[in-house]
Amino acid sequence: MSKIIGILGAGSWATAISVILAKKGYTVKMWSIQPEQVREINDTRINKRYLPGVIIPPGVEAHAGLEQTICDAEAVVFGVPSHAFREVVRKAVSFIPDRAIMVNVAKGIEEDSLCRLSQAFAQETDPEMSRRFVVLSGPSHAEEVGRLVPTAVVAASSNMESAEYIQDLFMCECFRVYTNPDVIGIELGGALKNIIALGTGIADGLGYGDNTKAALMTRGLAEMSRIGMALGANPLTFAGLSGVGDLIVTCTSMHSRNRRAGIAIGQGKTVDEALAEVKMVVEGVRTTRAARKLAQNLGVEIPITEQIHQVLFEGLAPGIAVKKLMTRGKTREMEEVALAAAALGKIELK
Repeated sequence: MSKIIGILGAGSWATAISVILAKKGYTVKMWSIQPEQVREINDTRINKRYLPGVIIPPGVEAHAGLEQTICDAEAVVFGVPSHAFREVVRKAVSFIPDRAIMVNVAKGIEEDSLCRLSQAFAQETDPEMSRRFVVLSGPSHAEEVGRLVPTAVVAASSNMESAEYIQDLFMCECFRVYTNPDVIGIELGGALKNIIALGTGIADGLGYGDNTKAALMTRGLAEMSRIGMALGANPLTFAGLSGVGDLIVTCTSMHSRNRRAGIAIGQGKTVDEALAEVKMVVEGVRTTRAARKLAQNLGVEIPITEQIHQVLFEGLAPGIAVKKLMTRGKTREMEEVALAAAALGKIELK
């Protein structure tokens, strides 16, 4: 009897994951709150709005009932946007089987609580369930995963047995999974890179070049590392798949919703117009607000994120934001390297 995997959500990433798991021979049950989407997937084997052009294998069954989707699942995948994550956990927790491993694939920070999603999960469940909770992140556009394009991601958990279970569950010739115990770093890398992707998109929309994009990505990585280190993440995590890897793919690809939204804003569209043009959730917008609050609470300097916040929510012209970044006071580039080394006990700062 094949393993039964329940997927909560039926967006592009949830659909791509269902393809990977079904191709491995598992029975996949995917939950959607939209009855018409359930019918479309079951009848036509496509998810036209969220992942057009990808054929969904027969092993995937779409359901409108939450309990029906996960009550007999060996693993439960949370594939809903970050702002809906806590609510879905609350609705699902009583139906999750006792031994099921749970894995979250959304990337974001709660705007009101400033919680990472693993923290939100812990608050809504119990310590035993949290030991069975895994974060899956990395450079993984759904449009490519659904077409079985070779992809590498990382699974993180406080319990490495749970992480290794997810590693085995997902690993195949087109989808490689590494493990990492640094849940904080993996979650922050996946969330914060969306902000920088908005920024590189804005720069593209303004007509700037590769030099500008490289500067934003590199200094954006520094900001990601600062916040991560302040919260206890291993700074080396940001040099991995969920840090620089996800940053590269999200800042350079037209598959990236955040980059596409940024391009529209750089070209003069309002935030609302840009979001309407993308037509799907752009996680970086909410994450920008959350990251700014978080950095203020931590006393961490994040100038790129600050300027993006001003463009998105305070009416600052994108070109002025770039000028403000370029004319900031002088500083050293390698401060984060020194701090990271000190955090790892490699050198002593004086």
